[in-house]
Amino acid sequence: MKILLAEDDFVTRKYMANFLSKYGSCDVTVDGMEAVDAFMLALEEGEPYDLVCLDIMMPVMDGYQALMGIRNLEKGKNIPEDKRVKVIMATALNEEKNVKMAFDLGCTIYSGKPIDQAKFEQALKKIGLIDEK
Repeated sequence: MKILLAEDDFVTRKYMANFLSKYGSCDVTVDGMEAVDAFMLALEEGEPYDLVCLDIMMPVMDGYQALMGIRNLEKGKNIPEDKRVKVIMATALNEEKNVKMAFDLGCTIYSGKPIDQAKFEQALKKIGLIDEK
């Protein structure tokens, strides 16, 4: 699996990159703009990501803006909805309005922080990115 992680907090970034690396190659960015650029480059190279994990509160471009950019790139390439990248939004913002906005913009799963590895793995199984064991 090819994974893109966008996380501005150093400790969380290291933790998540280490955790996600057991499922495949994990590219890491520190803000939403870098994430959108990396996503675009992967699409252009014909090697799209299978999973994008976005923090919501990031500098330069937040996770919501990055998600909009990613979904717009997919629309521009005429990628059917069922073939679009799975996006997990991760944040400490668990208020209903934030969750609703993320899903309205096209996220697949919304995960609260701190990340619970067992729940995160269940989410990956639910969306078909890792096999049930």
